[in-house]
Amino acid sequence: MRSRYEGMWNVVRFNWPKYVLGAGGILGAFGVAWFFPDVRLLFIAFGLFGTVVVLLPLLASHVIYDRSALYRMPWLDGLHARPPERVLNLNAGFDESSAILNERFPESELTVVDLFDAVRCTEPSILRARMAYPPYPGTLLTKDGEFPVLTGSIDLVIAFLSLHEVRTHVDRVAMLKEIRRTLAVDGHLVVTEHLRDLPNALAFTIGVFHFHTRKMWTRAFRESGLHLIAEHRTAGFITTFILRSA
Repeated sequence: MRSRYEGMWNVVRFNWPKYVLGAGGILGAFGVAWFFPDVRLLFIAFGLFGTVVVLLPLLASHVIYDRSALYRMPWLDGLHARPPERVLNLNAGFDESSAILNERFPESELTVVDLFDAVRCTEPSILRARMAYPPYPGTLLTKDGEFPVLTGSIDLVIAFLSLHEVRTHVDRVAMLKEIRRTLAVDGHLVVTEHLRDLPNALAFTIGVFHFHTRKMWTRAFRESGLHLIAEHRTAGFITTFILRSA
């Protein structure tokens, strides 16, 4: 059971150096405004702008992760006529979804694969998240970009806020091709991500460049042989792509 402010709190504790730096800058700006009347208005403006830049992502995070239907995954409703026999869940070192999927599909065989690559995934926030949340029991690791899963054996693949950590287009296409290899004939891939778009730019400012554009995603889907059949938008910030083999 998620706590009421868990999503927002995770953003703070995984990125706390940025928030300490931001708070220091805000206090510094107001301090200069207090002691130097000649530039008071300018530094008050700096301080107010910094406050908005720091607090707006937290407010957006609370709306997205704590107040929306994100973790209920409503896009899975009606996706299959019957529960999938085999589910593959992909995470990038921070796994909030496997326990949810296990509860949602109790009769399904759930395989969890960690995509984390210590060479490519060097962001301190990911390392802090890995320390805070232990891996789901039985989690497997990729080996040379391959999943320890039989070809054509998976009915449902979930990539929940994880594939954006595959940073280059070439690597994303290779990963998506490997996912496609695992899919059964009537299997589905469900990719849930922030996009590099206007709502996320307004909420997360420069942080939006950690995400990929819709055009980048659809190009990678197309080049990997996947067919986009539906999209779902959550809280105005999160997009879920539902795909099948083309």
